[in-house]
Amino acid sequence: MPQDIFIADAHLLDPGDANYGRLLEFLRSEQGRIRTLYILGDLFEFWVGYRHLVFAPYVPVLSALQQLREAGTRIVYVEGNHDFHLGHYFREMLGCRILPDGGTVEIDGLQVHITHGDLINSRDSGYLLLRRFLRSRPLRWLTAMAPGDLTWRIARWASRQSQKGRTEKDARGLPERELDEFARRRFAEGCAIVVTGHFHQPIYRQYEEGLLIGLGDWIGQYSYGVLEEGRFSLLSY
Repeated sequence: MPQDIFIADAHLLDPGDANYGRLLEFLRSEQGRIRTLYILGDLFEFWVGYRHLVFAPYVPVLSALQQLREAGTRIVYVEGNHDFHLGHYFREMLGCRILPDGGTVEIDGLQVHITHGDLINSRDSGYLLLRRFLRSRPLRWLTAMAPGDLTWRIARWASRQSQKGRTEKDARGLPERELDEFARRRFAEGCAIVVTGHFHQPIYRQYEEGLLIGLGDWIGQYSYGVLEEGRFSLLSY
């Protein structure tokens, strides 16, 4: 039976990394079995959308995604806080449906809200301001004009800073109130399932109104979601 698979937060950087190889193994093992692959952001440690350039370390996973497409899998990609401006390459070359801020999709009659999760905490004004700046037209234009090697060096530096911040964020734990409020708003709009990434913690919470799923990550947990015949499972590879 074809199934829909949900992944987030692999933060791929180097093909020699353990999580990179394991994700490639997983995608190849599922080839021909996935109806739709939902990527809920931060598949890459860094991606910004050049029109005719891809960073060499990402060629293996891009090839794996292309093979999935050729085997009949649809790909829906929600942009994260590490991968955005996906536009040209992912839409034109891989045929992905791009949802920059997430959204609601219908799967077998169920309304499923998918989001990266970085917009859930509306009280984090500092991050939201940074997010608007990073996605602004002027910065996008400047990035497009910059040599790819320079952008990659900047990205590697930013990655090191982000990893320090990720440790601090993990120590703070989940923004419980914001998660609860966000899920309840989506349920009130008619959604049966809310699926998020970003928090790097697996979450499976059944409310009276619906189900909240946090996908965990593909860094050390190798967790992912499966929706099959109306039932959502949270698994680890």
